[in-house]
Amino acid sequence: MVDMRLSYSLGSLLTIEQVLECSKKLGKLKPDTMWIPETWGMENFSMLSLASKENPTSKIGSSIINIYSRSPSLVAMGAVTVDTVSNGRLVLGLGTSSQPLVEDFHGNKFEKPVKRMEEYVKIIRLIFAGKTINYSGEFFTLKDFSLLIKPPRNDIPIYLAAINQKMVELAWNVADGVIFYLRPKNELKSTLTSMQAKKKIDASIQIITCVHSDSEKAINRAKKTLAFYVSVGKIYREFLASNGFENETKNIFEEYKKTGLKNNSELVPESMVKELCISGTPDECRKQLQGFYETGVDLPIIQFNPIDNVQESFDLVTSTFSEESG
Repeated sequence: MVDMRLSYSLGSLLTIEQVLECSKKLGKLKPDTMWIPETWGMENFSMLSLASKENPTSKIGSSIINIYSRSPSLVAMGAVTVDTVSNGRLVLGLGTSSQPLVEDFHGNKFEKPVKRMEEYVKIIRLIFAGKTINYSGEFFTLKDFSLLIKPPRNDIPIYLAAINQKMVELAWNVADGVIFYLRPKNELKSTLTSMQAKKKIDASIQIITCVHSDSEKAINRAKKTLAFYVSVGKIYREFLASNGFENETKNIFEEYKKTGLKNNSELVPESMVKELCISGTPDECRKQLQGFYETGVDLPIIQFNPIDNVQESFDLVTSTFSEESG
């Protein structure tokens, strides 16, 4: 796997100390990008700033900041701050999140996500360019806004998390990169082939990754994460149902409605894990990663799912895919 780009995502279940410990480890391994998620735990920009000090080499990515919890001006301020702190290493990953999260956790209306994203990116790019903004759109109106600090770069790369086709098309129209998640490899390959023919952007996919010397233990861990996303993520459930996993997603969701997340991971078939995740022994996982490169993905994102001891698990995951350099 020489010369192939690789990145890691430090999952939402880690503590702040564990994220920083893992960041320090990645500083030695120098992957292309280190991604830090934001769900409803740690606030993203402060974590990116802290983690960038522990890892002084990789690009630092947000995966993802949702566009309903902050104004475009505030995201631009946060992005420029992190880009300054990290000496110009930020990759700004934006997404729409999901209706329950946006409405129940943030109290906002989840409406017209594609149009909102289009305006959001436009405004942020204008702010990065150091201009005074007067903007009037369907969602946002800004008057005489300009940053007090000078951005270190006037074109911080923006990546969009995309599932459905309209958001995929928007990513290719307005973004520098795309972040995919939970896409069957054949679908991923055909989407990348058709979209990259129009215009080349940096295509990444975040992959649920579980590595253990006991293959079965790793697979069961992957099943748990998959079951969670199928259960609570309507948009993922519908996408997977229309891309070869209709019965599987239905069974997982029906069980979730009855008993929650207690047993429904048992209904995730291994075929689904093989198609969407990387899980097993280190040797098995390296082969599976190769399968993702073969779809045409530029930047796989290894989503760390700890098994047992977090630090030992992270050491095994990183030693599986990366070699320490210099």
